[in-house]
Amino acid sequence: GKPQSAVPAIHIAGTKGKGSTAAMCDSALHAAGLKTGFYSSPHLHTFRERIRRDTEPLAKEKFAALVDGLWPVHEQLKTDPEIGPLTLFEFLTGMAFQCFAEDRVDVQTVEVGLGGNLDATNVVDAGVCVITSISLDHTAILGDSIGEIATDKAGIIKPGATVVIAPQAPEALSPVLTACEANEAATILVGRDVTWEEAGSGIDGQRFIIRGLSGEYELETPLLGEHQLENAAAAVAALEAIASQGISVPYQAMQKGFKAVNWPCRMEVLSHAPLLVADGAHNVYSIESLLKSLPKYLEYDRLIIVAGFSRDKNVDGMAEVLASKGDAVIATASRHPRSLTPDQVAGLFTGAGKTAEQAESPALAVQTALESAGESDLVLVTGSLFVTAEARESVLGIEPETYPELLPGR
Repeated sequence: GKPQSAVPAIHIAGTKGKGSTAAMCDSALHAAGLKTGFYSSPHLHTFRERIRRDTEPLAKEKFAALVDGLWPVHEQLKTDPEIGPLTLFEFLTGMAFQCFAEDRVDVQTVEVGLGGNLDATNVVDAGVCVITSISLDHTAILGDSIGEIATDKAGIIKPGATVVIAPQAPEALSPVLTACEANEAATILVGRDVTWEEAGSGIDGQRFIIRGLSGEYELETPLLGEHQLENAAAAVAALEAIASQGISVPYQAMQKGFKAVNWPCRMEVLSHAPLLVADGAHNVYSIESLLKSLPKYLEYDRLIIVAGFSRDKNVDGMAEVLASKGDAVIATASRHPRSLTPDQVAGLFTGAGKTAEQAESPALAVQTALESAGESDLVLVTGSLFVTAEARESVLGIEPETYPELLPGR
């Protein structure tokens, strides 16, 4: 069958903000009393986070049952010369769609894994598509210009869909609008058709007003950062748009859902005095946005940076930006096989004119940073979601899923 077609969908692509926007949509839909499905990636601590029902990660038993149910399909496709074995992401995507169809959810929020056009999630025929902010990332796969990347992400746009478009650089906006025109899709431009206004912020969250096409909404969210206001406006636009498919999200549900949204490692405050913040920014644009937001939302003296990078990113650019703002840097590495070693990360900072201390793991790096920090200093863990996830585990005592037999030695 086609489980992906059984449920109305919001499909979200973009370089920055797609996860946060999706989480806001899912939380508000759940607050409206709807049975919800939410598929996202990557996970922080367990694979089960990627497939959520009513905002919660799948139970172990449900996750295992889906694997057992779909494994025969995988075995069959392995022998098909035109298809071959499924990738892990393809298998998980199939699990998500099967889960949401079996459970007869009312609506599904689907975050693209990589790009858009050839992403496994793109089998879904979503009536509402969202394109969040586009910048350079995954250039080896998607192209080395913003125009090429935007063209790929616009591949999720389906005929007759409503497309919510976050503010974009002209070279990104043009191919997205071209795809909308080719598919006779209605467009909603965030920043023009749907706008936002700040209404106050603190260490625990921020308040804002969104002026949508159907109304005005006074909202608050625990998610910090100026970029989250843009994401919130995109989420409101998507929630208004899906009303055309019989999915209603009242004002009170938006208020409740945005206030309750949980999306860790996005400018997340893990401790106070000294402040410890984890943010999984992993490209130059995201790092720049993060560093711009920090002094607006948080008061601190020195900035101590704990940094680790994956080897497939623009690591030189990130190190250069972080080196220009950090008072001290500790280089580290996650257990992920794509992670650069602490020595390699430290070398990048040396090249950017900053001497970095080294720590074998994010847990040790955070411990070292906190020991050297004064009460009014800020320790920022960033550069990779994998690094921030491990830092979060060490601080909050979370037991992660690990698969040492799958990890090659570095």
